[in-house]
Amino acid sequence: MQKVLIIVGPTAVGKTSLSIKLAKKLNGEVISGDSMQVYKHLDIGTAKVTKEESEGIVHHLIDIIDVDKRYSAADFVESANKLIDDIHKRGKLPIIVGGTGFYIQSLVDGLNLGGDHYDDNEEYRNQMHEFAEENGKHALWLKLKSVDEVSAKKIGEENERRVIRALEVYHNTGVKFSEQTNNAVSIDPYIIALNTDRKVLYDRINKRVDIMFKEGLINEAKWLDQKGDISLPAYKGIGYREFINYFHGDLDLEDVSELIKKDSRHYAKRQLTWFRNKMKVNWYDIISNMEVVENIEKDVFNWLKDKKVP
Repeated sequence: MQKVLIIVGPTAVGKTSLSIKLAKKLNGEVISGDSMQVYKHLDIGTAKVTKEESEGIVHHLIDIIDVDKRYSAADFVESANKLIDDIHKRGKLPIIVGGTGFYIQSLVDGLNLGGDHYDDNEEYRNQMHEFAEENGKHALWLKLKSVDEVSAKKIGEENERRVIRALEVYHNTGVKFSEQTNNAVSIDPYIIALNTDRKVLYDRINKRVDIMFKEGLINEAKWLDQKGDISLPAYKGIGYREFINYFHGDLDLEDVSELIKKDSRHYAKRQLTWFRNKMKVNWYDIISNMEVVENIEKDVFNWLKDKKVP
C-alpha cells in the first residue's frame, strides 16, 4: 500500500496553508481534490493557490482542462492514481487537498465509477455493520476472503468500511470488487479534516468573497459569460453562476456578492455533513488554535512511521 496524506474540509478553513506547511516538512507534492480548480482561467473564484502561496511546492490537477469540458470523479480517480504512483516512485509523499467529498471518497474507497456495475445498497451495508458488531471484524473479513481473496488481502480486516464496500459490490453484482475497482494503486490514507466554530467559518467565507471581488472576480465571470453558454460545467460553480442574473440586469453587484456568500456557506455545511457521514477522518481546528498544527505534524509522523499496513 502507498501512503497518501489527505486534507479535506469546507471552504475557507485553512486547507491550502496547512498543505504547504506539511508538504515542506514531508517532502510532499500536492494533488488538488477540487472539482473546479481543474478549469483553466478560473483562478479567483476557485481559490487556486498562487505562485507565492505555493512556496515552490509542486501542485497537480490545477488548470488542466478548458471550461467547456467535463471533468468527472472517474477522471479524478484515474489521474490521482497515476500521480500517487509517480510521486511515490520519486521518493515523495502525495498530499491530496480539496473539498469535493465525492472525489476523495471515490479515491479512498476505490469506487467503480465507470457505469453500470456499482449500485448503492444501504440495507445490506447496515446488515454487514451489525454482523461485524456481533461477530467481530475478523469474521467480517473472512466473509470477504471467501468470495474475493484479492480484495481481502489488499484491504485488511481493520478497515471495516472498505471490507463492507467490497462485499456490497459483490452482493449487488456478483462480480468481485477487485475486478471492478478503478484504483491502479492500493492506498493507505491518513485523512485530516479541518473545521472550526461555525460563526468563525462563516465570517472567513464572507471575507474571502469580499477579497475575491477586490481581486477581480467579476472579470473572470464576464470572460466565462462571453462563452455564451450557461450550461457549461464550469458555469455551475459557486462564484460564477450567481453572476448570470447580474449580466441579464436582474441583480446588482451587491446582491451577487451576498448570494455567493450564502451559497458558499450552504456548501460549507454540505461539505461538513459529507465528511462526517461518508468518511473516516481525523478532525482538527487550526483556526482557533494554530498550535494544533504541531499535533497534526506529530500524528502524521506517527502514521508515516507505522509500517503495519495490511
